Amino acid sequence: MAEYDYDLFVIGAGSGGVRAARIAAGYGARVAIAEEYRYGGTCVIRGCVPKKLLVYASQFSENFEDAKGFGWHVGETSFDWKALISNKDQEIARLEGIYRRNLERSGVELHDTRAEIAGPHEVYLKAIDRTVTARIILVATGGRPFLDNSVEGVEHTITSNEALHLSEFPKRIAISGGGYIAVEFAGIFAGLGAETTLVYRGEEILRGFDDDLCAAVHNELEKKGIRVLTGEVFTKIERKDDGSFTGHLRQGAAIEADQIMFAIGRRPNTDGLGLDKASVELGSKGEIKVDENSRTNMPSVYAIGDVTDRVNLTPVAIREGHAFADTVFGKNARTVDHSMIPTAVFSHPELGTVGLTEREACETYPNVDVYRSIFRPMKHTLSGRDEKVVMKILVDADTDRVLGVHVLGSDAGELSQVLGIALKMGATKADFDATVAVHPTAAEELVTMREPAERHGRAVVE
Repeated sequence: MAEYDYDLFVIGAGSGGVRAARIAAGYGARVAIAEEYRYGGTCVIRGCVPKKLLVYASQFSENFEDAKGFGWHVGETSFDWKALISNKDQEIARLEGIYRRNLERSGVELHDTRAEIAGPHEVYLKAIDRTVTARIILVATGGRPFLDNSVEGVEHTITSNEALHLSEFPKRIAISGGGYIAVEFAGIFAGLGAETTLVYRGEEILRGFDDDLCAAVHNELEKKGIRVLTGEVFTKIERKDDGSFTGHLRQGAAIEADQIMFAIGRRPNTDGLGLDKASVELGSKGEIKVDENSRTNMPSVYAIGDVTDRVNLTPVAIREGHAFADTVFGKNARTVDHSMIPTAVFSHPELGTVGLTEREACETYPNVDVYRSIFRPMKHTLSGRDEKVVMKILVDADTDRVLGVHVLGSDAGELSQVLGIALKMGATKADFDATVAVHPTAAEELVTMREPAERHGRAVVE
C-alpha cells in the first residue's frame, strides 16, 4: 500500500498549476488537482483572455472612423454590450472545457472543491469533507484584486473580476489605479463609448515601465478623451438613490459615475489556505516565500505563480510549473530565469517592452546610449488620426549589448515577443544594424536608428 494517496496534490487549476500537474503525471506520478471556481485560473477565466477579447471589441470604434480615409463609407453603427459579454462567456466556457479535458487525458484526478492545507502532507477537500495525503503539495492559487478598505464605501466598487460580467454597460466609469489593468480597462470602456476617468495616486501612470513610454501612453489616453487625474485618490464612495455613484477625491473634487472600479493592485491568494498548519513561511504581502526551485521552507510544500509574488505573469507561472515538475518528478533539475522577460500592456495603442528601462539601465551600467524614434505611422497618413509610434533602444555603450527595447504602437505586444528572443540571446546594437529592414513597416525603425538621441555617463566621442 502506498504511503500517500498521491505523489502530488496541486491546489489551484490556473495555467501554472495545470501545467505542473500534467507534466508530473506524464512522468508517472499519481497527481490530483483541486479548483474551487473554474479551471483555467485568472488568465483564462477573468484576466488576460477575456480582457483581450474586450480590447478587440473596443478598437472597432476607431477602425470605423479611420475607414473614411481609405475610401470606405461606414453606415450607422451600434454596440451591444450584452452580446459581447455573452459571446465572451461562450469562448471562456470552451477554453475551460479544454483545460479540464487535457488534465483528464493526462491522468490527473480532478476535484471541484476548495482545498486547504491540513498539514505538511495533508490536504482537506471542503466539498466532500475529506482529508487526503500527498508526498508533495504544490500551491498555485494565484492572486486576487486588492481593495483599500480604508476608503469609506469601497464595498460599492467593482474590480476587474466584476467588470467582465456587468449586466449593463456603464455610460460613465471612474477607474482607480495606474497599472496595466487600470490602463487597459480605461481603454476598453472609452473605446466602447463610456465617459472614462482614470484616477492614480502617483505622478505618472504605469509605474515600473520606461518613463518616456509612460508619458506617451498618458498623452495618447487623453487624446482619446480619457480624463487622467494623477496625484489623486478616492477617499469616499457614495451610492445614490438612482444606482449611480459619487466618488470623492482627496483634493476635494467629486466624480459622478455609473460604476467605480478599483484596479490598485493584486495580492497573493493565501488567506484561509491553511499554510500555517504546515508552518509555511509568508512574506509581508501574504506571498509564499520560495527558493529558486519554488520550494518553501517546508520540504514537502512548493508554490508557483502569482501566489509567490515574483514575476506575476501567466507565462512565468507556466514556466515555473513546468520547471517544478521536471525537477521534482522528471529527474531533470531546472530553474526559471526571471530576467529579460518580454511583456505588453494592451492599452490604446499597445505598449510592448523587454529588458531594462532607461532609469534601470543608467542605475546598472556606467555608460548607456539611448536611441529613440517618434513618428506618425503610415496608416494614419490617410486616416488622419493624431497618434504616434514611440520606439526606444537602450544600449550598453561599453559592450554594445542591447539592454532594453520599448515600443508604443499597433501590435507592440507581438513585436515584444520577437524582440525578447533577440535580447535573451544577447543581441548587440550592431546585430540590429546588420538586419535588413522590412519595408514599409513601423518595425523597420528598430534597425534603422543609427545615432543615439542621448548618451548617459560619458562624454561624446567624435
